[in-house]
Amino acid sequence: MEYKSYEKVGETVYHAVLDNGLNIYIIQKKGYMKSFACFAANYGGCDLRFKLDDGFTDTPAGIAHFLEHKMFDMPDGNALTRLSENGASANAFTSDSTTAYFFESTDLFEENLKLLLNFVSTPYFTLESVEKEKGIIAQEIRMGEDSPGRAVYVNLLNALLSSHPARISIAGTVESIAGITASTLEECHHVFYNPSNMVLCAAGDFDPQRVMQIAREIVKAPPGGMPVRDYGGPESMLPVRKLIEVNMEVSRPLYMFGAKLQPEKNGQSLYRQILAAELALEAMMGTSSPLYNKLYSKGIINGNFDYGIIDFPEVLLAYVDGEGEEYRAVMDAVFSEAYRIGREGFDKSLFNRIKKASIGGFLRSLNSLENCCISIAEGCFAGYDPMEGLDLINGITSEEAACLVSGILTEDNTALSVVNPQAGAEE
Repeated sequence: MEYKSYEKVGETVYHAVLDNGLNIYIIQKKGYMKSFACFAANYGGCDLRFKLDDGFTDTPAGIAHFLEHKMFDMPDGNALTRLSENGASANAFTSDSTTAYFFESTDLFEENLKLLLNFVSTPYFTLESVEKEKGIIAQEIRMGEDSPGRAVYVNLLNALLSSHPARISIAGTVESIAGITASTLEECHHVFYNPSNMVLCAAGDFDPQRVMQIAREIVKAPPGGMPVRDYGGPESMLPVRKLIEVNMEVSRPLYMFGAKLQPEKNGQSLYRQILAAELALEAMMGTSSPLYNKLYSKGIINGNFDYGIIDFPEVLLAYVDGEGEEYRAVMDAVFSEAYRIGREGFDKSLFNRIKKASIGGFLRSLNSLENCCISIAEGCFAGYDPMEGLDLINGITSEEAACLVSGILTEDNTALSVVNPQAGAEE
């Protein structure tokens, strides 16, 4: 086991790779009462089409999320219940690129870790439990379809993306999950939950060697082949549609507009690109920016105004969202400000304040065991080291940020999604 010290942030991360390819990362937090562990697979909602050796296999939309739900089932009970009985707070999530299972506890860390590694490594599906889960997830999907906030987001993705599977909900559709069987779940577990495609991250006051020993004893599966994923091919930087509008039960219009970025190929370069784009958007539209204050003082935006970067496999999106009737005025103001920044650059004092705030936020995030572990897992899959974020942020210049934001938010590159009130809806 090797280790790397990050002196500027006061952290040391231990790393080992087992013979079967499982990556293990451990952050030793001396004096911490709580411990956290995350066991994650490089597998998410976008991984619908893949191949190992021969031809490609197509799987139903929502299968990664469905598999996450079913992995807590064990022959002798439910893993979530057993973790709770041990005093652990446990959960899981499926994103577009990652499925992660995790727990936090103050006692019985080793017992809980063994349970985590066991149930994630050992699939247990029955015909009855799979059919029952279809009803539960179908209800979850229908509730999402009734959400205006969900609709404005999904419609923006469909306006921007031509073939990328991010257009499809991570949970799938009622029709797609109907095609999921125990055998398809077992196949996807075999392909994506092999040790070579997974990572274990733990943080707390414990012996790193002991964690590695437990993992070696429990995760005994041989290394598997790395699946080749198909995300539909390169995306044009232009939107597929400029506008998608729908009517739903809202009192005021909800809007979301955005544009695509060409992601860097190298993992660490991609991480720096994301940090730079986030910093640029914050300097351009944050609460201390001239643009925000101008729009807010005119009543064009309110406290629900937001913006950010979405990281999908092989594509990045920048977005702006809010509520109100004057979304066209917001878009025009954003385009105008992006163009001005491209010509004149950012105000240096403002940019430096935003940069210092970003550094402070990064340092505060290291106090969260959950954030540290999940960030390291996602970084391992994407090929970057999130613990180097401080150095990367420090290296981002105002000129680089200005070039980024002026090249992204242009009228030609941007699509708009709007959820309007139903006709006759009361204010």
